[in-house]
Amino acid sequence: MSIIESPDTITLIRPDDWHVHLRDGSHMAAVLPHTARQFARAIVMPNLKPPVTTAADASAYRDRILTALPAGMRFEPLMTLYLTDNTDPDEIRRAQETGFIHAVKLYPAGATTNSAAGVTDLRKCYKALEVMQELDMPLLVHGEVTDGDIDLFDREAVFIERVMRPLRRDFPELKIVFEHITTRDAAQYVAEAEGPIAATITAHHLLYNRNEIFKGGINPHYYCLPVLKREEHRLALLTAATSGDERFFLGTDSAPHAVHAKESACGCAGCYTALHAMELYATAFEQAGALDKLEAFASLNGPAFYGLPVNEGTVTLKREAWTIPPSVTMGEHQLVPLDAGNQLNWKML
Repeated sequence: MSIIESPDTITLIRPDDWHVHLRDGSHMAAVLPHTARQFARAIVMPNLKPPVTTAADASAYRDRILTALPAGMRFEPLMTLYLTDNTDPDEIRRAQETGFIHAVKLYPAGATTNSAAGVTDLRKCYKALEVMQELDMPLLVHGEVTDGDIDLFDREAVFIERVMRPLRRDFPELKIVFEHITTRDAAQYVAEAEGPIAATITAHHLLYNRNEIFKGGINPHYYCLPVLKREEHRLALLTAATSGDERFFLGTDSAPHAVHAKESACGCAGCYTALHAMELYATAFEQAGALDKLEAFASLNGPAFYGLPVNEGTVTLKREAWTIPPSVTMGEHQLVPLDAGNQLNWKML
């Protein structure tokens, strides 16, 4: 049970991040401690270059993560495979046998960062999906269509009709996580759907709408995919996250990009929140008057869906004003965290 010790202190069961980008090499070594400090476990995205498409790839990547983990920090990376048109069903079985690969990620080809090797037609993956359903291996879905004639802000809603409904009709027992949902359409779909489906929600989609990208000019560090939507969608997500519905849980989608890659003529999509994720979520839940619902969202609902034990230990958040740093070092580059230079009123001890 969460303990709101006073209006100024909250203690929660140690949370997990069910969607994070750790990158690789020196960039990973720089950002990994931020996630490991905040979370006991994290579902690690496989969209490296080249992508993590086999159990052997995932094993090697996991070893690199554990090697980069600073001494004294306890953190468990939960690995994933990158689904392609050619994923071998036997590779799904090998992944299941490892014990450390917990899901397979669907990127529609061209949907987001490093998704060029993604799926062009989901029907090409049906044999792999059949095995996943058989083995109870979750499919993690980036839920946007990529058709050039579909408005960027409508791509999630269209995905539900064109892809999600047929997929769940054909595989009704397949565990699905609709990741980083951004619309009222997606929140309602998950809340009302039958069968094993859940959704992750980011802190930035709970706190900001699309106006944030354009205040006073172009603000590239608020640009992500799926993109921030209208205020009505932000409010619907906040209602879902704070509802107590166990189908919704925390997934930061924290995505580190060097400053020069964001502040460019064609900037990368992604918001970096691993540094201050729990403080951002606490801010959102407090704005909704629902701090008592934060623990279930951050610490309980995800393990229940994935069939994993709840973490031991706790974290404590204290009401304390502090300023988000303007940048942090990432290898040979600088990285700008979300809402850099602004003040938060919660701080994780």
